[in-house]
Order: sequence, then C-alpha cells, then structure tokens
Amino acid sequence: MKVLLTGATGYIGKRLLPVLCDLGYDVVCCVRDESRFSPPEYLRKQISVIQLDLLKKETLANVPNDIDGAFYLVHSMSSSADYEKLEADSANNFMQAVSKTNIDHVIYLTGIINEDELSKHLTSRKKVEDILSSGKFNFTALRAGIIIGSGSASFEIIRDLVEKLPVMITPKWLNTSCQPIGISDVIKFLSKTLFHKATYNSNYDIGGPDILTYKEMLLEFGRVRGLKRFIYTVPVMTPRLSSYWLYFVTSTSYRLAVALVDSMKVEVICRNDDLNRLLNLKPLGYTECLKRAFSKIENNEIVSSWKDAYVSSGMNNKISHFIQVPTYGCFIDKREMDFNNREATINKIWSIGGQTGWYFGNWLWQIRGYLDKMVGGVGLRRGRTNINTLHVGDALDFWRVLYANKEEGRLLLLAEMKLPGEAWLEFKVKDNKIIQTATFRPLGIYGRLYWYSVWPFHGLIFKNMLQKIAE
Repeated sequence: MKVLLTGATGYIGKRLLPVLCDLGYDVVCCVRDESRFSPPEYLRKQISVIQLDLLKKETLANVPNDIDGAFYLVHSMSSSADYEKLEADSANNFMQAVSKTNIDHVIYLTGIINEDELSKHLTSRKKVEDILSSGKFNFTALRAGIIIGSGSASFEIIRDLVEKLPVMITPKWLNTSCQPIGISDVIKFLSKTLFHKATYNSNYDIGGPDILTYKEMLLEFGRVRGLKRFIYTVPVMTPRLSSYWLYFVTSTSYRLAVALVDSMKVEVICRNDDLNRLLNLKPLGYTECLKRAFSKIENNEIVSSWKDAYVSSGMNNKISHFIQVPTYGCFIDKREMDFNNREATINKIWSIGGQTGWYFGNWLWQIRGYLDKMVGGVGLRRGRTNINTLHVGDALDFWRVLYANKEEGRLLLLAEMKLPGEAWLEFKVKDNKIIQTATFRPLGIYGRLYWYSVWPFHGLIFKNMLQKIAE
C-alpha cells in the first residue's frame, strides 16, 4: 500500500519514515525542497519523493492518484505571526488535493484541545482538524500534549532551562498541568492507527501515564540529571516577558516562544486512554522518556531535531536558492593552508560548531550569537544535532548546512543570523590544501558598513581558525 508522508524532513516525519518502511508500505515523501532531503540509503527502494508546497496549489498536482493513506504532519507556528491563516490555507489545499485521489485514510497529529478557551496555537490546530475532517476520506486526529524525546522542542527547552539556571524565577503558568508523552510512543500510535478501521472518523488524546505541572517536569529533569534546582513562581510576569524569558534562555525562536507561552496557560490532559486499549499500547512514564532521550544523546543517535526544521531559522527561502555562491557584488575573504592528514582535517571540519566550538575565539563567536539574539536572531544555542555527522538542511549554530560531501571534502554553510545581507562560509579540501572562503553579499550601504566593521575580526578569527583545523 502507498502512504503519503507530509513533513518528511520534520522532527516527527524523519522518525516515522523508517517505521512505515519496516511495515512494508511504499512511502511518498512530501518535501518543499528536495535538495535538503537525505534519507538513509537503505530506505530508498521503498520511497519516492515529490516536491510540493501546501501554500501553492499548483505544486499539489504532484500528489499521485494511487495513494491509500496519508499523514498530515505540518504546521506554520514558527514561520509567521499570521500562522493561523497559513495553517488553514495549507489544510484546505491538502484536503482538496487528496480528496481527488483514491485515498482511504488520513491521520493528523495535533494538540490536546479539551478546554473551552483555547490558545491561539491550539485554536489554529482545531481549525485544521475541522478542515481535514470534511474531506472525502476517513479521518483520524491524534491529539498529543508535550512530546519528550531527544531533539524535540519541548525536551530541548526543558533541558536549556534546567541545565543553565540553578535558580529560576518563573511565570505562574509553570503550575499548569499537562500529560507528556514520549516520542517513541507517538510514533507507535501513528503507525498502528493507520488503516485501523476502528479509529476511522474519530479523535483521540494520546499521553503518557503521568500528569505533571511544568514545574514538576523541570524539577524531575533536574533530579534525573543529578542537578539541584530551585524554582519560584511569581504572578507579575506578563506573557510578553515570559516569551522573552524563554527566548533568551533557551534555543527556541521568539515566535515559537510566544506560541508556547500562550499554550502553556491551558491544561493539556487526556480525556481518557481509549486508544491505548484499542491499539494495546502502554506508553512510557515521563522519567523513563527522559532517560531514553539522554541515552540517545550520549550515544550520538539523535534521529531528528526540531532545530533542523527550516522554520527554526525564520527564513522562508529554499536552500536550493543559495547553493550557488555568488561572486558579483560580494565581499570575499579567501584563505588557503597546507595540511598533513586529509582524513583528520576533514573530520575536524565535520565536527565544527556545537559543543566542539569553532577552534579559535569561541568567546567572540558567543558574543556574536548573543548580539544576534538581542536583535531577534537564532543565536548560537541551536548547536548541532549530531557530533560528527552533517547532512544538508541541518542547523549548525547560526548556520544552515547547504552542501556536505565528505568524500569530495566540501562543506558549505549559509548564515541565518540577522544580517544586512547574505553570508556563506565554505571549506574545501583539495590536493594538500584547505581552502576557506567567507562570502558576503551586502544589502545596501548598511551591508557595506557592516562588512568593514567586522573585517578586522575576520582577519583574526578566520586566519587562526584555519590554522587550528590544519594542525
């Protein structure tokens, strides 16, 4: 049977794909930019890839007519302040397109929406559910609360708060209750619900066995990590201040922080566990989910991270638009250096950023990241998903991987910090030399002033960074 997977490059989609293939399905992966989709080689025989944008109706002609089922795993929460309209338009376009095919079953992963008064984020999710349920196919909505797993947005935000702040003065919404669920259980619910006729045309809440406040979740995280933490809630922190608090302390974007703060004031507790019994599933508890997540992190086995989703950058352009580095009208800083060991040199390049750092002047990179956060940028806190591997589309501190080929010895990065222009950083290993090229295409006079103001620092940082890599 053939299954359409939207959000194939997203946090959930990347983890669901191999499970669907193991179950014997032929999977059609929907991506907005095919150049940043790099599935494992062993899956390629069972998948096909189509490029489409749910906001562009003309691209939906690429959806094949012979699909049997589909997963709707997309949202626009981080990409625009007007995400409600974007999500409704996307859902309408998707519903109309797949209704013209032979599809039997559509599954939508959404949020728990059992309160009378919903946040803007959850109201938007409910509207999407209503739109999809009106299609000419059987429909199932799975409603989840906080998802805990290595690389999930919720897990990384909790991790940032607990590991960085011994004492927290927090908003009162930390006393709101929720029912977290592990990512492995979410994948089981999704895969087992597909084509399960007893679930057709229904909605279900999915969650773990524990009902906890956000404060209790933070304290338990600290206990698991062996960290003593003190948390005090105050009633005077406004939603705006709360959003800034999350934005500056964690790796989340400001738009996502606003949406999360708005939602965290609403309890997300499952109505019942009917689907658990129907599918014969017993979800893991919160503590076990944390332990599993850290096991994956310690073994460098993170399958996907929310940070690698392109919406985390706040940019809407495709990666393929930047793969050809321009030269006309650009400032270029190009340096070369001999090296002794090709393999060691390439491994150093492929380990750059994140916990490894940038080999020279890390404090200067950190200052640049902090300044970027001050003006609404992504900063350095995204880090990197894996320690030694890089794939096209991965986030790397405040860069995005555009091209990564170890055999060729070429790594190309695009800057996602706030800039009056566009910037690329490229490493090439050719013959016995490393060629390091920083390219900046300025936007107007401010772009030129920016380049000249940072040029002295480039001379210091890029020269010494290259030297350290070549050693």
